[in-house]
Amino acid sequence: MTILNSVEVAQAFGERWAANLKGGEVFALSGVLGAGKTQLVKGLARGLGFRGQVTSPTFTLVNEYAGGRLPLYHIDLYRIKSEKEAVAFGIEEYLPSAGVTVVEWPECILPLLPPGTQHWEIQVASLTERIIRRTNDA
Repeated sequence: MTILNSVEVAQAFGERWAANLKGGEVFALSGVLGAGKTQLVKGLARGLGFRGQVTSPTFTLVNEYAGGRLPLYHIDLYRIKSEKEAVAFGIEEYLPSAGVTVVEWPECILPLLPPGTQHWEIQVASLTERIIRRTNDA
């Protein structure tokens, strides 16, 4: 369990994730709207060497970030209601990928996540504090 008490701390946490990644990793991020999932992804992208803007893919479903040490695939399943819908848009090509894949709102595709997926949960502790913890791995 780690306490994230600012956007900068959340991004630094994500940046540390990138240090030893080799490609093929999948992160499943759970948490309520506004918990800070995308802030972690911003730090992860920065840690991988991506220098552009990182935004939430809520309406596009997937944002791909190239130009760093590894490609980063940021997937947001908030608007997806079933495993069938996720398969229809092509989620399986990212699970795993040659790069790093982060899936927000992974609950509807748990059976599709590959072995070794890291499951993380972010809880809102207060207006400024978040608690992140690694949960059971699939």
